[in-house]
Amino acid sequence: MCGIVGYIGKRDVAPLLLEGLQRLEYRGYDSAGIAIHGRSGGLKTAKAKGRVRELESRLPKRFAGTTGIAHTRWATHGAPNDVNAHPHMDTDSTVAVVHNGIIDNAAELRAKLTADGVAFASETDTEVLAHLIGRSQAETLEEKVRQALRLIEGTYGIAVLHAGFPDRIVVARNGSPVVLGIGEHEMFVSSDVAALVSHTRQVVTLDDGEMATLKADDYRTYTTEGSRTAASPTTVEWEAESYDMAGHDTYMHKEISEQADAVDRVLRGRIDDRFSTVHLGGLNLDAREARAVRRVKILGCGSAYHAGQIGAQMIEELARIPADAEPASEFRYRNAVVDPDTLYIATSQSGETYDTLAAVQELKRKGARVLGVVNVVGSAIARETDGGVYVHAGPEVCVVSTKCFTNTAVAFALLALHLGRIRDLSVADGKRIIAGLRRLPEQIAEILRGEEEIKKLAASYADAKSMMFVGRVRGYPVAREASLKLKEVSYVHAEAYPASELKHGPLALIEPAVPTVAVVPDDDLLEKNRATLEEIKARSGRILAVAHQEQEKADHTIVVPKNEVELDPILMGIPLQLLAYHSALALGRDIDKPRNLAKSVTVE
Repeated sequence: MCGIVGYIGKRDVAPLLLEGLQRLEYRGYDSAGIAIHGRSGGLKTAKAKGRVRELESRLPKRFAGTTGIAHTRWATHGAPNDVNAHPHMDTDSTVAVVHNGIIDNAAELRAKLTADGVAFASETDTEVLAHLIGRSQAETLEEKVRQALRLIEGTYGIAVLHAGFPDRIVVARNGSPVVLGIGEHEMFVSSDVAALVSHTRQVVTLDDGEMATLKADDYRTYTTEGSRTAASPTTVEWEAESYDMAGHDTYMHKEISEQADAVDRVLRGRIDDRFSTVHLGGLNLDAREARAVRRVKILGCGSAYHAGQIGAQMIEELARIPADAEPASEFRYRNAVVDPDTLYIATSQSGETYDTLAAVQELKRKGARVLGVVNVVGSAIARETDGGVYVHAGPEVCVVSTKCFTNTAVAFALLALHLGRIRDLSVADGKRIIAGLRRLPEQIAEILRGEEEIKKLAASYADAKSMMFVGRVRGYPVAREASLKLKEVSYVHAEAYPASELKHGPLALIEPAVPTVAVVPDDDLLEKNRATLEEIKARSGRILAVAHQEQEKADHTIVVPKNEVELDPILMGIPLQLLAYHSALALGRDIDKPRNLAKSVTVE
């Protein structure tokens, strides 16, 4: 969940590393640090608790070099402070290591090293790795790192400097992303292409169990056992400008506002009017195999899980295949029965979410067919799965997901339509869904044009200490995602329940101080939802409804445009993103970097 960046070449390294850290700060922002090969020899470091700007203010004036590594941290082992900030060094300050991941056997290794007389400076698991590399008697830096990694259990993406090898950076990956950037007589490394695209769009993504040596003029990749690997650069599709705020005050606001264009991208080139279906060439699932599917299981975490819930409902409705969604973090531990007739789908914005990736690997080990629905081309989940759908949302920098959640839900609509037309969905229904998909971008733009009214509503509800979110069937995943958004970005406590479950316990919480946000689509459950509003109103609860028409029992209604009933959840979540955003703004929160959270969760 931390950010790693490194450079070797001819340019002054400190400004490049600081720029890269600022690009990666959404991955972790508890502390930051830099290590460089000094011009006069040896390693120099600077570290600071807090944001990258704190580190920048502390850099010595004479902090020059052309090779270095840097890190922005999301704390796992040890409190956020200067000492626990990366890079970590060995006793003699000859080795510097930055690390993303968790070393599971760190306590055991630490005890052995301490017994051998090693004095630890920090509370981190990463420092263990620095000492192991520093104590190795191997002749090359590559072998020193390799020997250390053989003792490590857990996940890592690392970059290593050594005072005795000033011409190279050695990196390695196991469960946490490492990307090489190929420049002209210079090389970069990062945990995310965001730090690279302003300098190069030619990248190499390491696989698990793979290492690399970077020199100014070349690179080579190999396994942790020493065998050479053939890694060819690919071109990143995103431009550097994609990571700019483009005049918005926050990335979250920018990304909410981009959703009409983002949805247009995920649809572009995929609709097949001739057969009233869609082209999803990356599925690697032919018609015979699709018809043999007896169940669909969708796995994801956080917003991806909620998008999967929406997707499961659309697959059941359009393809008439039993489908459900489950948190990947739970699935991988419950010894689930893996059915050969079940199609498993892993969804993740980054394509690197560790819990989801581990679930994919377990499923593959057991012979399951697994598809991916991800945003990042070439990500770990994209490479591990048998096929899938890219959601083409573009870079998402804000920690909380908005446009990627929406595009993921649209991607599931495409998949549901594809499976449905292979099975029993009629041509007429296929045309109906396609027409609905085509209406989405303009309807999203219409919702966004009503932002000022939503901003006023957010101000009137921002004083609530707790909020309830309710919805039935199609509306329930929308309520869950909206509840999560409010918690993540405003820190207001929120709970989501199926509207029908309100009377089975949660109704006890209803009072004027606990407003309810009700998702009320104009479908066959409209009257049931209105009955829920009656129950809340009878107990003096305040109600904000998101609906296709004004709701008499609600104190306020956000009216959204109507689409096909299967696609309505995609639209009904968007005003609730704005509600969370403006609630957080009214409360003075750090919107793009909420406390305790990071964007890409690459640890357990």
